[in-house]
Amino acid sequence: MVQVTENHLNAAAETDPGYGQIFAILIRRRFWLIGVFATVLSAAAIITLITKPTYESSMQLLVEANYQGKEQNGEREKTENEYADPNVEIDYATQLNLMRSSQLLGKAVDLLRPEYPDITIKKLKKYLVVAQIQEEKVNTKIFEVTYTDKDAKKTQKVLKTIQKVYQDYNREQQEMRLAKGLAFIDQQLPTVRQNAVQSEAALAQFRKNQNIIEPELQAKALIESLKDIEQELRTVRAQYRDAQARYTALQQQSNSTPQQAVVSSRLSESTRYQTLLNEIQKLDLELAQQRQRFTDANPYIQDLVQQRQELLALLEEEKKRIPGANGDRSNVTVENPLKQGQLGKLDVSLANKLLEEQTNVLGLQAREQTLMQKEQQMRAQINRLPAILADYNRLEPDVKLKRETLVQLQKARQEISLEIARGGFDWQVVEEPELGLQIEPSLKRNILLGAVIGLMLGGVAAFIREVVDDAVHTCDDLKKQVDLPLLGITPELAQAKGSSDAIVSLPFSKPQVLASSMIQVINWPPFRESLDLIYQNIQLMNSGWLKSLVVTSALAGEGKSTLALGLAISAARLHQRVLLIDADLRRPSLHKELNLPNDRGLSSLLASDTPITNQEIEVSAQYGNISILTSGPMRLDPAQMLSSQKMKQLMVTFEQNYDLVLLDAPPVLGIVDTILAASFCSGVVMVGRIGRVTRTELVQATSMLSKLNVIGVVANGASNSNKGYLTNLHQEGLGRRG
Repeated sequence: MVQVTENHLNAAAETDPGYGQIFAILIRRRFWLIGVFATVLSAAAIITLITKPTYESSMQLLVEANYQGKEQNGEREKTENEYADPNVEIDYATQLNLMRSSQLLGKAVDLLRPEYPDITIKKLKKYLVVAQIQEEKVNTKIFEVTYTDKDAKKTQKVLKTIQKVYQDYNREQQEMRLAKGLAFIDQQLPTVRQNAVQSEAALAQFRKNQNIIEPELQAKALIESLKDIEQELRTVRAQYRDAQARYTALQQQSNSTPQQAVVSSRLSESTRYQTLLNEIQKLDLELAQQRQRFTDANPYIQDLVQQRQELLALLEEEKKRIPGANGDRSNVTVENPLKQGQLGKLDVSLANKLLEEQTNVLGLQAREQTLMQKEQQMRAQINRLPAILADYNRLEPDVKLKRETLVQLQKARQEISLEIARGGFDWQVVEEPELGLQIEPSLKRNILLGAVIGLMLGGVAAFIREVVDDAVHTCDDLKKQVDLPLLGITPELAQAKGSSDAIVSLPFSKPQVLASSMIQVINWPPFRESLDLIYQNIQLMNSGWLKSLVVTSALAGEGKSTLALGLAISAARLHQRVLLIDADLRRPSLHKELNLPNDRGLSSLLASDTPITNQEIEVSAQYGNISILTSGPMRLDPAQMLSSQKMKQLMVTFEQNYDLVLLDAPPVLGIVDTILAASFCSGVVMVGRIGRVTRTELVQATSMLSKLNVIGVVANGASNSNKGYLTNLHQEGLGRRG
């Protein structure tokens, strides 16, 4: 089936090139790609065969620093940098440059010159490569030395000589450096030892003067003790407030002081005191009874009063015998002798509690005073700590540093002495130099490299050729170049014989009669279906008002005549009365393709002086719903005829008598005939032959037709049109009929 795009009236959108387009370009320009690829591949093979072989030999050395400390606890001791020769800095980058230096290579050249007189330091540097081996992006201690030459034996000999030079030089440098390091350490040891002793003595004197051993630990202990005392002081104060509150409440309940409560409690427990109180109470009762009968002047009353005074005196004497009662006389009076000394069980209990709370309050008060004194003492000690810590932190690191320095010096001296005693400073040979292996020319490598380069250059050449080529090769290119809808795509077929303009997309020989040609065109499924879809698209886009249509192209040979004939057949199959006119008055071809006479036609009608209303219009041929009007005899000035008023009248008459008038017009570029004829028609259809018309020509043609009603463009001869389905059905039907 033919592929038809959606009916977009907007401009064709620009799309970025994808992998499919790139692959299509490479397929289209495959001869350029294959040619450049074969040329580069042949050149690589020839160069490989004529090139003289090159050999390469290599060796590997385990390169250790002249003197370096060992890894301990994740850190490398910097002994060699601190106590060895301070003017020498050892690292692998420096070692690498040293191994490439002219000094060492000159020694190797002197040893090799008797056997290889032409060898020089410059040549040795050119073909000698020294590199540090990496393992997982980490530099190792192994150096690889590679030498390249045309002589396999020479590569091995040169590396052996260089190996000897490297080992000799390394041995000399290490011995010299270790000796310098040992002398430097011996020079520094006495001074470092004396400084360490002085620092330790100063620290010991400081501890003795301040009566302190570890200030930081003691400061932490004091702070913790201060926190404990502050916490205890807060607790004691809270308990003191609670005890004071209870004491005040008990004092209010008993309405006496603790001393009075003690005295009253003791008097209440005294038998003699209580007896006297009982006698006084009896005497007071009798005195009250008698006073109701007698006055105070009565001798009996006075005698009773005298007895009461005597009892009170005895009561006072008895009270003096009670401890603590001598100083308390406030409540013992003649008027109220019973106020003190007669307490109940509740009063005694309150008195005892009052005494207990008084004792508790006094104890908490004393505890508070003691804690406050301790707090003041500790704060005074803590206030002294910053100055002590400052002095201690100045002395202690100095002692530690000097002690560590002394230990490191002693350790370094021991290690260096052992290294000197052991000797054996040679670098270890990991890989011995072997006889050189051929590296160039490598036929396999060069062929692969040539293939890669050939493909790259071939692809570049193909794309350059594609850029230079201005032809339209795909339907996508056609849509990008014109601001018109794509009406449809017709399949690619062989050009019909005997026609320079019409590409008859038919798989058969030239027909002899119109009926035979039409039947064969209709019966070829891909072409028939593609034209039916194109005609339907034209109808849908113009809503049925289109009465006349010009079919043209930018150049000759793009298939416009075939398309015009196919559209006429498609319209006729849909019961439309169609008139097909060959409007190419310069190089007519329709009558040749359809085997029709051309003695009369469009030119005859235009050249006649008879008015259209009085002139009988005859067509060249009539086949069912299709009428065909050939171009007629050739005239001297086709442009004048096509632009005449007669042409306009003819088109009006044709549109009145037919449902669709199709004009097979000449190409647009180079002549004005198509524009003149299209000015009298309802619309124009452009035909673009894929692979023939160029982008420039297509743009020029659409620009010339921009003033007219160009309804769309048809892609003719597309190689990627889907014709397999209908073609297979057609072939299967023919096979069954056979």
